[in-house]
Amino acid sequence: MEKFPEAYSLIKSKVDIYEPSKLSIEDILAAHTRDYLDSVNFDRSSGMPNGLTQYARNRLGLPANELLLARSMLETAGTVSATIDALNNRVAANLAGGTHHAFPNKGLGFCVLNDVAVAVEYLQARGRKPAQILIVDTDAHQGNANNAYFNRDASVFTYSIHVGKNYPAKKETGDCDVPLPRYVESAHYLRELERSLVPVFAQTEPDLVFWISGADPHSDDRFGQMLLTDQALAQRDHLVLQLCKAYATKLVLLYGGGYNKVAEKTGRLHAETVLRTHAYFNAD
Repeated sequence: MEKFPEAYSLIKSKVDIYEPSKLSIEDILAAHTRDYLDSVNFDRSSGMPNGLTQYARNRLGLPANELLLARSMLETAGTVSATIDALNNRVAANLAGGTHHAFPNKGLGFCVLNDVAVAVEYLQARGRKPAQILIVDTDAHQGNANNAYFNRDASVFTYSIHVGKNYPAKKETGDCDVPLPRYVESAHYLRELERSLVPVFAQTEPDLVFWISGADPHSDDRFGQMLLTDQALAQRDHLVLQLCKAYATKLVLLYGGGYNKVAEKTGRLHAETVLRTHAYFNAD
């Protein structure tokens, strides 16, 4: 998608950017089934597309491609590397990620692999998983796969503020879900965000936050069904960042979705959130 090079071009001269460390298939298998990964992988022997059925490809929303799994593993590796860096240095971002619709055995909504689930399992396997993790999902769509994946893990609290009657049609119960009406205005959104998220931080006192920020709450987004202005998105970002700083938590920033009607706007919105985060944590 164009948003990735667009955001990168706005960020590259202002922050330090590194290539992620590689992940193995075994790292991915900690959060996904072998059958699913085999179905996503390209069959070079037959020269056929991956083993996903047409129905599964439609639900995923991405075409069959021999680089699909490799590209998704690279994106997930970015989140794992950002997580390690955040644990060491307070804050880091993956200039992608936030693939919160990927279940262990299926991909949905442009999400092939669940990067947060893989990152948490990666920490667990190496004895580095913090006592309390909080997923803050401000993407316009419910983080259904994260809700389902961590619903029995008391050490991971899932928070999602989203449009209630929007994709995904089947919601999954999370620890704190905040469904909002379609075409919610900025003021209403910001009130609900503060009302719900402040007590979540007080309750969890997280050691590590994964923030799936999302550019799709913007008023010009094609799929978000929210009406947030540029200024409201900035206010959203400041509230999340203030809470992370107040609780001295480590922060991993992830992109999430964004599908703006205006050319180059999606990349700019993602870049602005990254740059706000960088400035906020370097303002000491």
